[in-house]
Amino acid sequence: MKYKNNIMRTVVAFMLIFTFVGTSYAAKYKIGVSVPSADHGWTAGLLWWANKAAADFKMKEKDIDFYVVASSSGSKQVGDVEDLMVKGIDALVILPSNPATLQKVIEEAYGEGIYTVVVDRELAHPAQNIFIAGDNSGLGRVGAQWLAKEMSGKGNIVSIEGLQIPINKQRVDAFNEVMADYPNIKILDSQPGDWSTQKALAVMENFLQKYPKIDAVWCQDDDMLKGVLKAIEESGRTDIKTVLGGAGSKDIIKMIKSDSNKMVRATVTYPPSMIASGIALAVHGVKHEKLGDLYNEPSRIILGAQLVTEDNAEDFYFEDSPY
Repeated sequence: MKYKNNIMRTVVAFMLIFTFVGTSYAAKYKIGVSVPSADHGWTAGLLWWANKAAADFKMKEKDIDFYVVASSSGSKQVGDVEDLMVKGIDALVILPSNPATLQKVIEEAYGEGIYTVVVDRELAHPAQNIFIAGDNSGLGRVGAQWLAKEMSGKGNIVSIEGLQIPINKQRVDAFNEVMADYPNIKILDSQPGDWSTQKALAVMENFLQKYPKIDAVWCQDDDMLKGVLKAIEESGRTDIKTVLGGAGSKDIIKMIKSDSNKMVRATVTYPPSMIASGIALAVHGVKHEKLGDLYNEPSRIILGAQLVTEDNAEDFYFEDSPY
């Protein structure tokens, strides 16, 4: 009997040891990160920053596991979020490819008590702990102010817009509001380029055929700017003196730094690193930690739109990033 009792005590001791070891090394928190696939430069940068932030936090926060997934469509992203919920995530960081498509599943996650950070594209019906985004109105306003100054308040502009979703309207409305103060600047045309290099190329080719005198181009996105530059180069036109994109891609900032294209002298930030900031918010959120010295948790964070010129371009240049 004594022998059996000793065996039982030994078994219990080993069970306690294994339980302790398992608890010590198992992640206490799980954070899911869902982004659209890297189908153009900005989203490639978004995915790069998501993986970088997850890796950086994993080195510091040993009790967190991260699941970073990229989706090729809205319906695929819905499925990805559902899979993350099955994994038992404690927090969700999501940039919805289309807010309308993702509304319901994000509501479900938030309703289940999952700490939710929505990034960049706002839901029609808020369902999150924190929303973080770039300053879309600021991007349009800062870009318009710089262009108006560069044009000395007069001349012809063509505009190439992004996808026809709310953040595009915010940019365009702010741009037009500033330009309304400059009666000698005429916006000849404005067409969607869907933040696509190829589509912007086609739109710009049409503008070049349609309008014999263009002084400047605003296309609010550095991916589209590449298409615009190619169209201008192929046309041989020399009337266009200024082109302005946005978001701050590595290639365009390098161009600004080196002064290699006289038409490209500035961009306006809309950083894909906002997803990394969203992950940081989720880490603090699931652990119920304060953000720095703030006494209250913010529900909405808007990152400033900063003008990048040759003077400060080095501060915004990240060599390892794909964008």
